[in-house]
Amino acid sequence: MDTRWLTREQVAAWVRLAAVLELLPTALDSQLRRDAQLTHFDYYVLALLSEAPQRTMRMAKLAQSTTATLARLSHVVQRLEGRGLLDRVPCPTDRRATNARLTEAGWQKVQQAAPGHVTFVRDHVIDALTPDQVIQLADITQAILHRLDPDAGRADTNQLHDSPD
Repeated sequence: MDTRWLTREQVAAWVRLAAVLELLPTALDSQLRRDAQLTHFDYYVLALLSEAPQRTMRMAKLAQSTTATLARLSHVVQRLEGRGLLDRVPCPTDRRATNARLTEAGWQKVQQAAPGHVTFVRDHVIDALTPDQVIQLADITQAILHRLDPDAGRADTNQLHDSPD
């Protein structure tokens, strides 16, 4: 088997992407823990629920949208439920399914955490780029996501904020 080695430019791009993948999650967690007593994953779960109809989503759909296993999501949901930020309720259309529903306290937590989180994202990612680079970043990450998730299990979540043509 012949290995298709990376070019010098490709290695530079890969190493920089790998560094971002290592540094960004820790930085996001630090900001959200400091400002809102949430992990980035906690915030992501709450934010997804805040944008869902009736602030409610099936646990299986929430797991798919966060790319978490049901076991990991259940653990996080249990912790957030203990803090009064969401409830687990039976799905009214499928007795076998459980829904996660954002509580009023959860909605307030998202509203309280969002400004600091957006400021962090803007300061560390968006404002480091030109407007054209932001568009390129969206295109680049979409191409990578397509390779990592060819069945498009996260397509609706990833395209939730796309601009209409």
